[in-house]
Amino acid sequence: MFLARWILGAIILLVERLYSPKPVQRDNDTQAAVDNETAQLTLYQYKACPFCVKVRMAMKRQSLSIETRDAKRSDSAKAELLAGGGVLKVPCLKIVDPQGATSWLYESSDIIVYLNDRFSPNVA
Repeated sequence: MFLARWILGAIILLVERLYSPKPVQRDNDTQAAVDNETAQLTLYQYKACPFCVKVRMAMKRQSLSIETRDAKRSDSAKAELLAGGGVLKVPCLKIVDPQGATSWLYESSDIIVYLNDRFSPNVA
């Protein structure tokens, strides 16, 4: 079973690398503003999780530099996710708003919709 998971994980990571989307181009000031906003976001993920790959590809497509934490390999990331989000489930986006309130967004599709709504080049 370990070997099958390892092979599947390697395939998933290879597909992510081969089909990596082209990032959007923003002018320097706009990208700096986006980078400033993404500093308040953290993605808890597993490296070879297909749903996490889906979110990371959306992040790349939007040119978002969001910190990622591997909740599988890091005990501290796992503890933060469990304490803050309440569920050990990935992907999960930790969102800290300007007032300092924290919310946790699960489900890859919901995370992608949130990122597209907030950082779409048409809006940003």
